[in-house]
Parts: sequence; C-alpha cells; structure tokens
Amino acid sequence: MLTLTEIEHKAAARLDPAHYDFFAGGAGDERTLRANVAAFDRHRLRPRVLRGTGQHGTGQHGTGQRDLSVTLLGQRLAFPVLVAPTAFHRLAHPDGEVGTARAAAATGTIMILSMAATQPVEEVAAAGAPLWFQLYPQPDRSFTERLVRRVEAAGCGTLVVTVDSPVFGRRERDLRNGFLDLPDGLACENMREPGAGHPREIAWDPGLGWDTVAWLRALTPLPIVLKGVLHPADARLAVEHGVDGIVVSNHGGRQLDGAVATLDALPAVVDAVAGRLPVLLDGGVRRGTDVVTALALGASAVAVGRPVVWGLAAGGTDGARAVLELLREDVDRAMALCGADRPSALTPDLVAPAHWCHP
Repeated sequence: MLTLTEIEHKAAARLDPAHYDFFAGGAGDERTLRANVAAFDRHRLRPRVLRGTGQHGTGQHGTGQRDLSVTLLGQRLAFPVLVAPTAFHRLAHPDGEVGTARAAAATGTIMILSMAATQPVEEVAAAGAPLWFQLYPQPDRSFTERLVRRVEAAGCGTLVVTVDSPVFGRRERDLRNGFLDLPDGLACENMREPGAGHPREIAWDPGLGWDTVAWLRALTPLPIVLKGVLHPADARLAVEHGVDGIVVSNHGGRQLDGAVATLDALPAVVDAVAGRLPVLLDGGVRRGTDVVTALALGASAVAVGRPVVWGLAAGGTDGARAVLELLREDVDRAMALCGADRPSALTPDLVAPAHWCHP
C-alpha cells in the first residue's frame, strides 16, 4: 500500500460498516469534513531550488541530511506529526490504543490519548510513547480533578483540553446505523474510577468557559494546550489566560458542520499569537505535502487521527506504524523538493493559492 487512501480502503474492508462510519463520518452534511481535505487543494507549493538540502545519492527513499525533528513544549519529535486523539481504538483492532502508542514510540513521535480511549491511560503509558492526554472538562470538577491527577501520575507530558464541544455534534451516519453504544466488552476506560464496576458516561458542558481554563491552569503544573480554536480572538484570549499551546481544529468535522476548514483558519490564528506559543493543526492531512503546507503557513506541527486508525484497523500496531513511517518519508521528500533542510526553513513564501497558479 503506497498511500493513506489505500490503507483506508483496506481498513474499510475489514471493519464492520457501522464502525467504519463511526471513524470516517462527520456531523450534519459533512461539509466541514470534506472542506478540511479540500483546503489543501486550494494551495500550491512554490519551491526553492539549489538549496543543498542533502547529499547526492541518498536514493528515492533516503533521508539525506535533512533534520525533520521539532521540539514541542520541551519534548522532541523525530518529525512534525503527532497522533491526534481519536476514540475507541479497540473498535478498530484488538491492539487498541496500546498498539497505537507502540507505533508512535517506534517512529519517535507523541501520541495524544483520547479521554474516550478503550484502554486506560496507565496501560497506554506503559507502551513507551511520549503521551499527552486529551480532556473534556466534566461538569463534576471533583471527578475532573481526580482524572487529572491520574494522568499526571501516569506520566503524561501535556494536557490537551478540547474546547469545541459544549454539546455533542449530530453525527447522522451513527444515527442511521443505530451506533449509539460500544459493543459488550469495550468501554471508555479513563472514565472508570478505581474500584468502580462501570465507567461514567462522558458529559458535555454547555457552561464551559474561560473560568474552566483558569481552574485547570491553577490545578496542574502540566502544560495546557487548547484544542478546537478557529477564531483569532480566541487565540489571543488563550495567550492571555496562560495556556501553553493551541490546536487549530474543528474536531475533524464531527461537531459544527459548516465550520471553516482548519488550514483556512490557520494563518489568522498564527498571526494572533505572534509566536508566543506553538500552534498545531489537525484535520485533512493526508500527504507529506499537506504537512509541509501547514508548517509553511505557521503551524509548529500537525496531528493526524483517522489515517492512524485506518492503519490500526488494517494491520494492528504494524499498520499504525506503517502510516506514520509513510508520512515521515513523504514529509522528508516534500521538504527536499521545496528546498528545505529543516521544518523551520518552511516559510509562507513557499505557499501560493491555487488560483494564483491557475488563473
């Protein structure tokens, strides 16, 4: 399999159709889901040449002298792609989130573990990958505090707080399929408290506000990253509230259908934070050229969710690892062809809108 699309097709053939739709689907008419991918097609790379980005003879799969590494919040990644938080990995393959973490460890990157994981944070952390934890702040703050302490004890390096979900998006594929609960034997294990027979259900909090961010900031010494920022005014408020990073995200098109594509939202958010904190992007990344485009427009790194799940479904741990390795090779090749020997050499002048190239 040469592309992430081919891996998705293999995953689709192996998964129960309702489970495939859960992973693949978005909210409403799925306009935002499609827009995330389409946004990259509205941009073209404008490469530099004769920049000496590697040694002659490294071969079509080689990695020359280019340095793909980046450092985020004190942690080094071998290349600028993280594993985005996605729910229910054991629904895709028995290896589950532990398998995904092993794939991340093998490729030198960070996994952001979903609060809705089907394996507990302690087991996933033991797989050896640098781990961040994605949190939906719960209306029950005492439970949220206990979960944060559990995450700290497990060794997670950063708290990734999802802020775009005061209510649950209308996911019509799931409604049509009647996919409302996990199969027997699977549960959101991070919602299960020690000694409890059954996990809590994740609650959505329409009252979520900046006071919650301030409370979390006072609660934990962990770096806090806000996931789900699309508006530059919210990016400026994030800086004012002392957060440590932002993920430009529309929840993969699974919450507000019709929301702006993340790549389209990225430049204004980058301008708003003015280098005061790292800005990540997720949504629609399917090629190394997509990663290079996002980095050139100001992202510090990108996160990928669905492609890693497709790899997991297609081949367990090895399949998830293959997805990350394929992206790493593709990023390296795209950087070389753009005349960049490191991510910091990717600058906005390397990107042009598609209409500029094709009037």
